[in-house]
Amino acid sequence: MSDKLALLQHPGGSLLSHKHECCKWRSSAAQPRKPISWSLICGLMLFCLGMISLFTGHVASDLEWYSQRLMKRRSYFKLEGINKGPIDIWQSDYAKYFYGCSKRSRNFPLAIRARSSNGYLLIAASGGLNQQRTGISDAVVVARILNATLVIPELDHRSYWKDDSDFANIFDVNWFISYLAKDVTIVRRVPDKFMRSMDKPPYTMRVPRKSPPEYYLDQVLPILQRRTVLQLTKFDYRLANNIDDELQKLRCRANYHALRFTKPIQELGQKLVTRMRAMANRFIAVHLRFEPDMLAFSGCYFGGGDKERNELGEIRKRWETLTDVDADEKRRRGRCPLTPHEVGLMLRALGFANDSYIYVASGEIYGGEETLRPLRDLFPNFYTKEMLANEDLKPFLPFSSRLAAIDYIVCDESDVFVTNNNGNMAKILAGRRRYMGHKRTIRPNAKRFGPLMMERDEMDWDTFARKVKAFQKGFMGEPDEMRPGRGEFHEYPYSCICERPLSDVVDNKRGDPRSEQGNQGLRERSKEEEPALGAKENEA
Repeated sequence: MSDKLALLQHPGGSLLSHKHECCKWRSSAAQPRKPISWSLICGLMLFCLGMISLFTGHVASDLEWYSQRLMKRRSYFKLEGINKGPIDIWQSDYAKYFYGCSKRSRNFPLAIRARSSNGYLLIAASGGLNQQRTGISDAVVVARILNATLVIPELDHRSYWKDDSDFANIFDVNWFISYLAKDVTIVRRVPDKFMRSMDKPPYTMRVPRKSPPEYYLDQVLPILQRRTVLQLTKFDYRLANNIDDELQKLRCRANYHALRFTKPIQELGQKLVTRMRAMANRFIAVHLRFEPDMLAFSGCYFGGGDKERNELGEIRKRWETLTDVDADEKRRRGRCPLTPHEVGLMLRALGFANDSYIYVASGEIYGGEETLRPLRDLFPNFYTKEMLANEDLKPFLPFSSRLAAIDYIVCDESDVFVTNNNGNMAKILAGRRRYMGHKRTIRPNAKRFGPLMMERDEMDWDTFARKVKAFQKGFMGEPDEMRPGRGEFHEYPYSCICERPLSDVVDNKRGDPRSEQGNQGLRERSKEEEPALGAKENEA
C-alpha cells in the first residue's frame, strides 16, 4: 500500500525531479527566446496527456485495490434486501446463509505442555455467572498468548450474587480440559511439590480492561517467567475485542464448546425445555433484569410513587460515588431497562399473539407478582423455572449461579429470546444464538423506546405498533446486524460466523437449517468436531 500511496502523491516520479525541471525553465527565461516548433508543442501535449493518464490510472487502480479490500470486509453479512420488508418474528429467513465456524486451522500450533510452558496462570473471575463466563473464555486466550499452563479458574464468591459455587459445581471440568487440550494446557491446580519449592507466594496483579495481546507480552509475560506462578484478579473483560482471528476462534471454542454445564444442571435445564415443548411447538424466553439493586443503581423511575422512590433511594446510598440524576431524562435517552409490562407491549406490537408461550428467566423481581401481572395478562401462558421444576429445583435454590445456568439453558433453546436490558447474560446469549444459527434474538432499541414508552398513552394502538416495528428493525437478531468491531466480541462473534456457499443452501428437509432435520444434521456435524470425553487430563 505504501508504494501505491507514493505513486498517488508523486505520479511522475520524485518530487525533487519536478523542482529541478522547474528551476531549469526559470533560468532559461532570461535568455533570448528561440522559435518553438509545432512538433515540440505536440510532444509536450502528448507528454502531459500521458502524465494525466498515468496519474489517473494509478488512482483508479489504487481505488480499485482499496475498494476490493473494503468490499471484502463490508460484504461480510451483507444480504440484498434484508430488513427492507416484513420479517418472520419467529425465525430469520437469512439464517440459513450462515453458520458458526471456530475450528482451529492447521497452522495453529499445538499447545505447549506444562513442563515446557512459561509458568502457571491463575485466574480469579469476577461477577455473576455470565460475567465469569467471559472471563474464563478470555483466560483461555491469554494463557495461549503467554504460552502458559492455565489452572482451572477460581469463581467469585464475594460479589452481590454471594454464591460459593466453584468451577466444578457449574462446569464439566474434564470436558473443559479435554476439549481445549490441543489449544491450551489446563490443570486442576499447581502441583503441590512445585508450590512447596517456591520461596514466595504467587504474584498477584490486575490488568487494565480490554488489554491487547501486546500488553500481556510486554507487561505480564516477564513477571510470569520470573515468578513462574502468576494470578490475575478481577478477570472480566480484560482482553481486547479486536485480536487475531485465530485467537478469536479460540475464544469461541472456549465459550461455545468447552464451557459445558455439569450433568445435574444440564439435565434439569433440558427437562424444563422438554416441558415447554410439550405445551407448545415454539416458545419465547424473556430475560428480565429487574432486581431492586439494579433498578436503584440505574437511577430510573418506574411509576411506583413515593414508595418506590424511598425504597430504591435507600438502596442507592450503598454507592457513595453515585450522584443525583434526572430519572425522566435518563428514560428519554434510553438508559432505563424496560419494565415487564413494556416488554409485553413490545412483543404484542411486534405481532406475537396472546396465546404464545413465554418462559420468564429472572432473579428477584422488584415488586414481585404485582410487577409481573401486566406481562402475565398480556401472555397468560406464562412460566418460570419455579413453576416448571417444582421439587427438582430445591437442590439448586441456595446457589444463584446454578439457577442462572438453568435459565441460560432454557433461554438458549428457546425459539425467540428477548431481553429488557443489555447486561452480561443478554450479550452472552445473543452471541451464542448467532453462532448457533442466528436464532431470533430481540433486544429493545433503547434510544427509541425510551421516548416512545413515555408517549404511548398519547397514541392509538395501531400507531404504537407501527412505531415499534419500525424502531426494532436492526434489533431482531438478523445476520446483517453483525459488523466486524461492533460492540463486545462475546455479543458479536464476527470472526466465528462464516457464510455458507449458495450451493449448500437448499430448502429441503435435510438441508434447510430451519427444519428439525436440518438442525439435527448441524448437530451431527458439530459433534464430529468435539473430542472424545474420555481424553486424559493434562499432567503437569
